[in-house]
Amino acid sequence: MPRKLAAGNWKMNGDGASLAEIDALLQAHPAPGIDILICPPATLIERMVRRIAGGAIAVGGQTCHTAASGAHTGDISASMLAEAGASHVILGHSERRADHGESDGTIRAQAEAALAAGLRTIICVGETEAERDADVTLEVVGGQLAGSVPDGVTAGTLTVAYEPVWAIGTGRVPTTDQIAQVHDAIRAQLVDRFGDAGAEMAILYGGSVKPGNAAEIFAVANVDGALVGGASLKAADFSGIITALEGA
Repeated sequence: MPRKLAAGNWKMNGDGASLAEIDALLQAHPAPGIDILICPPATLIERMVRRIAGGAIAVGGQTCHTAASGAHTGDISASMLAEAGASHVILGHSERRADHGESDGTIRAQAEAALAAGLRTIICVGETEAERDADVTLEVVGGQLAGSVPDGVTAGTLTVAYEPVWAIGTGRVPTTDQIAQVHDAIRAQLVDRFGDAGAEMAILYGGSVKPGNAAEIFAVANVDGALVGGASLKAADFSGIITALEGA
């Protein structure tokens, strides 16, 4: 069975004062029955790692460059994330694909760089509203999965996050049948490509996950956790999602 994971993506939010939310989260979940991950802005990674001080929360980055170093102003390499104390990195988020033009090939190269640096990868896939309306969701997601995930990954180095673009930050959530259809297709593709390891890779759902809808989402087959945006910024909200996943 895949290990359950509640991952929080703070995006371009948070400052030093926001680290108090980590204190509250550690107090609420001193010995969680699932894995917990927070991916803050790069400026907070090292401070967050020190703040956690061995507690039951991992810290990750939100992206990385394909190169280990070089003339790439404003970018951050996978090895830099690892040196700062990160254990994971999110790759291929729809906002990176849209805002920075990251292609499946770029994401695959980023993943290879992350794996070389010893980071665990969370690779995001998901369709736009137009693609959902055109009934090409499975083709889009399947193509992103095939193109973005490198060879040689294992259940310990790859997590897939399905995030329908039209549900991110909008309050709109697919039906449980829609979530199940996509997660089942992702699982089948992972098993077809990676065999037994594909059956053990965690598949997260992301897109307007909140304490009020988390339990219903986590009851869906092949949903092994969540990649959470806005609701991960406050310990009280994220704690409710963690509790729901622990009970799933």
